[in-house]
Amino acid sequence: MSELPKVLILGGTGFVGRNLVKYLVQNNLVSLVRASDKNKPEMSWLSPSDQQIFANPPVEYVMSNLCNPQSVEKAFTLPDGKEFDVVINLAAVGPYGQEPEFYDQKLLQLAKVCGAEAVKRKIPKWIEVSTAQVYKDDSKASSETAKLKPWTSLAKSKLEVEKALADMKLPLIIVRPAIIYGEGDVTGLMPRLVIGCVYKKLNEEMKFLWSGDLQINTVHVTDVCKAIWFLQEKGKVGEIYNLADSNKTTQEKVSSIISQIFGIKTGFAGTVVSNFAKLNFKKVVDDVNETHMQPWGEITAEANITRTPLSPFLDPELLLKTPLSVDGTKITKLGFKYDVPAPTKENLTQSINYWREINAFPPF
Repeated sequence: MSELPKVLILGGTGFVGRNLVKYLVQNNLVSLVRASDKNKPEMSWLSPSDQQIFANPPVEYVMSNLCNPQSVEKAFTLPDGKEFDVVINLAAVGPYGQEPEFYDQKLLQLAKVCGAEAVKRKIPKWIEVSTAQVYKDDSKASSETAKLKPWTSLAKSKLEVEKALADMKLPLIIVRPAIIYGEGDVTGLMPRLVIGCVYKKLNEEMKFLWSGDLQINTVHVTDVCKAIWFLQEKGKVGEIYNLADSNKTTQEKVSSIISQIFGIKTGFAGTVVSNFAKLNFKKVVDDVNETHMQPWGEITAEANITRTPLSPFLDPELLLKTPLSVDGTKITKLGFKYDVPAPTKENLTQSINYWREINAFPPF
């Protein structure tokens, strides 16, 4: 019987990274999984069960500056001259709305340095987790061959990373997920849940910009992890695979769940009001964010929460009338099955409870 694969996860303590480590360990899929990240596990908001997984074999943590060639060489080096069977890049993430220079350093340079090391070592497979925000906005679901027109600054940089890695002739498989949510989520659906908590405190109706039918397609993090490993085994090098559940998630569907969880009224500003807001969009969004930030600070203080990565802040890029409509069926033609068909009251409550367990989300 051949030895199980050895896996290097770049950005291994992040949201998707920790869930992927857990998936690989719990399903006995690897002989070694090395999580390489600048953030130590104990500083990465891991749940107690995640901390246990990271503290024991076959998991290794290596602290790395993945933009530094010497640090990257250390992350890639195994004893006895062996090499990793697959590298999975989950490090190309960051906040929305930053200047291009930020993404050049944090995403593009990181990918080039790590990619060069993988080429040098002849790593058999590289899985790049990008984003479905690279597609031109369209109410029709975007397949992998849809027109490209990234609509966030993060997505623009992600697309540059895809091209740079392809130019390096890496054995590359690209994954483009819709909005990822689940336990450990910070920037997917979680800001909307935080805002729901704020409106519970304010005892006011929570109104979203635009209309309820605006597409904000989703995929659960456990399905992302399952898909990454499925593609490691059955995906074709040189191919791109979208990830999105079949729910066709919209603002209306998410707001309905938020209403159920927090017992608040939710609604929509509509096109006329939203278009008026668009005339001075940045100021409107800044004012809205400020309206949310103060009560969130009060709620967390009352709950004796001194530190939390969660915030009601939403970048203006994410509030424009840009549908995220994604066709995630190509991977199913290889035999993949999504396990989580849609966001629900139950699984979004689980997302909240992940943070409540580590005292990062207040009771409500």
